[in-house]
Amino acid sequence: MIREYLGQNVYEAFQERLRFIFEEFDNIYISFSGGKDSGLLLNLVMDYQQKYAPNKRVGVFHQDFEAQYTVTTEYVERTFERIKDKVEPYWVCLPMATRTALSSYEMYWYPWDDKKEELWVRKMPRKKYVVSLNANPITTYRYRMHQEDLAKQFGRWYRMAHGNGKTVCLLGIRADESLQRYSGFLNKKFGYKGRCWITKQFKDVWCASPLYDWSAGDVWHANYIFDYDYNHLYDLYYMAGLKISQMRVASPFNDYSKDSLNLYRVIDPKIWVKLVGRVKGANFGAIYGRTKAMGYRNISLPQGHTWKSYTMFLLDTLPIRLRNNYVKKFNTSIKFWHETGGGLDEDVIQELTEHGYQIKRNGVSNYTLSKKSRIVFIGKIPDDTDDIKLTKDIPSWKRMCCCILKNDHICRSMGFGMTREQQRRIDAIRRKYKSVEEMNYGI
Repeated sequence: MIREYLGQNVYEAFQERLRFIFEEFDNIYISFSGGKDSGLLLNLVMDYQQKYAPNKRVGVFHQDFEAQYTVTTEYVERTFERIKDKVEPYWVCLPMATRTALSSYEMYWYPWDDKKEELWVRKMPRKKYVVSLNANPITTYRYRMHQEDLAKQFGRWYRMAHGNGKTVCLLGIRADESLQRYSGFLNKKFGYKGRCWITKQFKDVWCASPLYDWSAGDVWHANYIFDYDYNHLYDLYYMAGLKISQMRVASPFNDYSKDSLNLYRVIDPKIWVKLVGRVKGANFGAIYGRTKAMGYRNISLPQGHTWKSYTMFLLDTLPIRLRNNYVKKFNTSIKFWHETGGGLDEDVIQELTEHGYQIKRNGVSNYTLSKKSRIVFIGKIPDDTDDIKLTKDIPSWKRMCCCILKNDHICRSMGFGMTREQQRRIDAIRRKYKSVEEMNYGI
């Protein structure tokens, strides 16, 4: 879709959005991660609030994942100390399930796990505004709940704790960070009063991304113009030679950060020593994170195997729970490509036909803006599709195999997202029928 440019700059548009937010919502809080985007958002909102709504107090929510660079912790503490008397501060250090992409044996690790305090990467901060198991006002929190649930349920609690008025969480999410985020803003059907950058979470709880059309250059330009403090981890990233797209402030063990895990050795060696003992696979991921060992670069097929047989071999080596997780995803994908089909461009369909793939059209896809033709595969799923150059978004056993090698438990590279409500139901069923887990995979 062609972008529509307005007769104003992004700062002017941002100011209009803040005016709308402060007029529309009773309760406002900012989700502050310690990164450049949420840091800028916090500073800009504070400036606006001090100038135009001094009597309206905003909240600041920081979800602490325990394992992070020392310089990030210093920036977060510096920021909270600077604003603590002007906002309602919530520095959350609660046990929560956080996905790890480093281990074939663990899908989650638990920051601030009270049962493993001796292994914590760093000591819990000691401030009055720190939320911990011993000082937790968040009544919607459940022990070891998933990190995304914790963030959402905080918004629900914040609404209830502030008179049940309309509540909005401000996020530092930008469309140009990835195609997925760009598409998220573009395809939203249910915004708030026509605003694509505001979405509903719960009854009277919304999320808003007023920086959604800013570029990374805009962010750094604003920091310079207004002389804002920022996380100096970005300076270290720059000196280490990272591209802007690689500079992430996130849990070092997730899908997006594992590639730069080895930087901890150089930038923060004291934290690195703790990381190695905190999550299984951290050292292996740092050494082999961008190699064939973890499914990157040109993966070669072991002699005597097809991609299907190699996938089955790898599944046999996994613990039952992880194996069943992959099997469910793979079966879902196979069924989708056999019965429903994915939306493909006409030139991709032509290339598939020219290379002899057995396919047929099955209507049009409602998940694509241009209503592309849905294509189903007839017969067996291809072992690989290396001869197709125009797309990677077609099924093959090689694609499934790479998910296992990358520890891609969610199977993001196959187009899956996280449906955790379903995952909770599946876990409950597995606990009830544990004796049948040894049954044939059924692929």
